[in-house]
Amino acid sequence: MTHLLSIEELSKDRLWNLIDDAVALKAERNTGAHKKLPLQGQTWALMFSKSSTRTRVSFEVGIRELGGSVMFLSSNDIQLGRGEPIKDTARVLGRMVHGSIIRTYAQQDVIDFSSYSGIPTVNALTDDGHPCQILADLLTIRERLGTWEGKKIAFIGDGFNNMSRSWMWAAKHLGFEFIIAAPEGCTPTEKYLEQLNAPNVSVTSDPVKAVQDADVINTDVWLSMGEEGQTAKEALFGNYQVNAALLEHANPLHIVLHCLPAYRGKEITEAVLEAHADSIFQQAENRLHAQKAVLCQLVSHS
Repeated sequence: MTHLLSIEELSKDRLWNLIDDAVALKAERNTGAHKKLPLQGQTWALMFSKSSTRTRVSFEVGIRELGGSVMFLSSNDIQLGRGEPIKDTARVLGRMVHGSIIRTYAQQDVIDFSSYSGIPTVNALTDDGHPCQILADLLTIRERLGTWEGKKIAFIGDGFNNMSRSWMWAAKHLGFEFIIAAPEGCTPTEKYLEQLNAPNVSVTSDPVKAVQDADVINTDVWLSMGEEGQTAKEALFGNYQVNAALLEHANPLHIVLHCLPAYRGKEITEAVLEAHADSIFQQAENRLHAQKAVLCQLVSHS
């Protein structure tokens, strides 16, 4: 693996290997046994055009724990903010740093950076995908339920945002049942579903149908970064809140996931979030361990 640009580009075996590595790295950290420093002597750049809490902290901690140094570059810090082409920034940084982690809007920017820089590149979130979060979620499911195999995972909310798209590709690769409940206008296009070609992925407008006997109920903010203020879109989601009444239809041993930040009282109620806080904040912590696994695999193949 030379880059992590999307879940789509990964294979079933690669996903399994990454989660296995994350399990081992988490255990080593928790026992104080971690001594490998694969990033020793390296400097990695974090290039963020979007605000972040979990992504920035988890990557900065992870890089340092693996022996590397890290520099944070917002769009205001570099010439990208003044219109420099991404390929020029990539050519410069590729001669100075050992890897780059990018959180931005356009997926093509991450693709272009990886192509022109010649250094390992990680997609830390774009409008099209959030592969690091999916890896953390899979790790959480493995820890909480033992496996994702044979499980039903439901996603309630915007059915065509970066999280739901990434989940669809994870389902295709790993084979679990995945169902999206979303209002009209917020569902995957027919063209996208044809490209996906995954019979274990389905879409419905009925949230009750989606969570029926589900093992995992996943949600996200109704409006992604850059969509703030789109009240007409937000109004479409009135019936797509994860609340106690909806969860009555799920498997009694279900878990609830939310990639955070959460807007309590909108996509999830205060009561449900607090009742499932253990799994949700375990999920947040697992960003660190999953991303360390990514970094280790990138370095081993660079």
